[in-house]
Amino acid sequence: MAATASPRDLKAYFAGGGKAVNGWCSIPSAVTAEIMAQQGFDTVTIDLQHGLMDYQTALSMLQAIDRRPIPTLCRVPWNEPGIIMKALDAGFTGIICPMVNSRQEAERFASACRYAPRGTRSFGPTRAALVHGADYAKAANDFVITFAMIETAAAIANLDDILGTSELDAVYIGPADLSLSLGYTPSLLPTDGAVWDAIDAIRTKAKAAGKIAAIHCGSPGMARDMIEKGFDLATLITDARLFTNALADNLAEARRTTAAPAKGTY
Repeated sequence: MAATASPRDLKAYFAGGGKAVNGWCSIPSAVTAEIMAQQGFDTVTIDLQHGLMDYQTALSMLQAIDRRPIPTLCRVPWNEPGIIMKALDAGFTGIICPMVNSRQEAERFASACRYAPRGTRSFGPTRAALVHGADYAKAANDFVITFAMIETAAAIANLDDILGTSELDAVYIGPADLSLSLGYTPSLLPTDGAVWDAIDAIRTKAKAAGKIAAIHCGSPGMARDMIEKGFDLATLITDARLFTNALADNLAEARRTTAAPAKGTY
């Protein structure tokens, strides 16, 4: 199955009403990343925050995915310009930044993703220029996607200000941290009404502000439901959880027992 958008066309794909089911790589392996990319996901993310890989392994994973090619995002460990710029120089299509709680933090993040005069990104696209073309310096400001993670009560309180950040393209909801911040048990499959109310409010405000809306999901059904509710991108669990669930199902079948794979977790 071909990718629904090329890396440089992902913003246009969303602008045209396209939807994306996103694969998530937390296992530090170029082989598993390559397998993920071959399954027909619309986008794939390499997770440097809670994933188990370091930068060099993430680069090797990106190289394996780029055989498609498929739009590939990186969740960076934190809102720190050095790793954001280094990830972009490797050739990632966009950056997901965790724990963005204010307009100042959103502006700091977005600025690190844009070359002057629109931002403060340092020039040195070591691999990015190889994979995205000789005009990368001119084109990158327009096609690199910036996702701010909205996952705390503070971020919800400051959401209008965050959404007012001009160089911010998208928000990405982390249901587990959002649940925890609101006083509930962390889960990628929330069961508390207040958490779902917050998720709905974030999506509604993001779309009204002209931003891409994305969310991490704890099951295939949740991913399908979120797309149907109006999200542009829904992440299908993680590779580690998919692997764990498949092992549990197959082992239970081999033993003729009923599997009880863990859901709603990383």
